[in-house]
Amino acid sequence: TYADRAEYLKKAVSKRRKRIKEMLIEYKGGKCSICGYKKYSGAFDLHHVDDSTKEFGLGAKGLTRSWEKSKKEADKCVLVCATCHREIHGGITQLPKAT
Repeated sequence: TYADRAEYLKKAVSKRRKRIKEMLIEYKGGKCSICGYKKYSGAFDLHHVDDSTKEFGLGAKGLTRSWEKSKKEADKCVLVCATCHREIHGGITQLPKAT
């Protein structure tokens, strides 16, 4: 039953989300596009350049989708570290012109 396998399934989903995030980080260049940070994958966010094109967020729930769908959504994003991401939303930092 599901109850018997619940913990196993939760761990499997968590492992898959982490693997997809690692693949997306590598796909997007492996470092913050603003400051160059590249130490810890948990510190990265994918920031949508144009919110009007956003089909879904690439947070934990977004990472349950297929690799192809995740990659297609990531193509609308720029890889930034958490600090730069917060500064973008705070109006302190801007994205590089090339994005």
